[in-house]
Amino acid sequence: MDVLSDAIAVMRTGRPHSSRTYRRGPWGMRFHPSNGAGFHVVLQGSAWLLPAVDGAQPVALGPGDVVFLAHGRGHGLASEPGVPLEEFTLELDGSRPRTRQDDSEGDGAATVLLCGAYQLDRARAHPLLAELPEVVHLPARVGEHPSLRAAVELLGAELADAQPGSDAVVPALLDTMLLYILRAWWLRERTTGHPAGWAAALRDPAVTAALDAIHDDPAGPWTVEELGARAGLSRAAFARRFTATVGAPPLAYLTWWRMTTAGRLLREEDLPLRQVAERAGYTSEFAFSKAFKREFGVAPGQYRKLRAAG
Repeated sequence: MDVLSDAIAVMRTGRPHSSRTYRRGPWGMRFHPSNGAGFHVVLQGSAWLLPAVDGAQPVALGPGDVVFLAHGRGHGLASEPGVPLEEFTLELDGSRPRTRQDDSEGDGAATVLLCGAYQLDRARAHPLLAELPEVVHLPARVGEHPSLRAAVELLGAELADAQPGSDAVVPALLDTMLLYILRAWWLRERTTGHPAGWAAALRDPAVTAALDAIHDDPAGPWTVEELGARAGLSRAAFARRFTATVGAPPLAYLTWWRMTTAGRLLREEDLPLRQVAERAGYTSEFAFSKAFKREFGVAPGQYRKLRAAG
């Protein structure tokens, strides 16, 4: 997979949830902090996003606007600032219970919202996601992000009128939405005058070539020279450029990604430890176990048991 897909896959856990909500003003909802991430889309009408971050200003949302909150901070959503907020909760199966506001017959303007939530494992947060801003706001503009708009339309239609197969279609569309939102953010950042961090890394063909090599084959016997050759740069020039954009030296990032890959294999697949070690680039099971314990604080076998129990 490519770097963006890998960054999502390594953090995603469980099943995503979504809801399509009709409100007639005045209305307000409070979303508590969580380990996950979520998005809101205004399908009809307007709303205000109320970030629960010191100094953050309310964000006006119009029809077609998308907001993504990557860090699980609590926040509010309302017809206008100052409206009382009602707690927003989900049932254990991910469905949304009916609330007082669902039956409200307010005389204000009608708003239709599309909301989605993802469970994330933040213990190994990929730096690409970790450096996202508190709020990613993607205003609706003609001709921009057509793939994201198409996914919004499909998801909204499925939630408005469930059909045979919706139980499989909706989670797939939610995963697609997540990737399209992040791609839209990345494309917007890369076109700014001075992109920084991972936006700059994914814009730089040399750094991207090295990242692709690492993600395509994390077990490969990579050296700084070989990665530099993939990037078309000298060893020293490549190391400087990679470190400046990615935030870690090439081999440090390689080790981090190998251990992250190993952790995911231990969580999700019933592979012998020897095979996990090989996929992480270690010919010695002992050397792998030592490196894994140094990174995670526990031995691979214990990590697998803890994750299975949790």
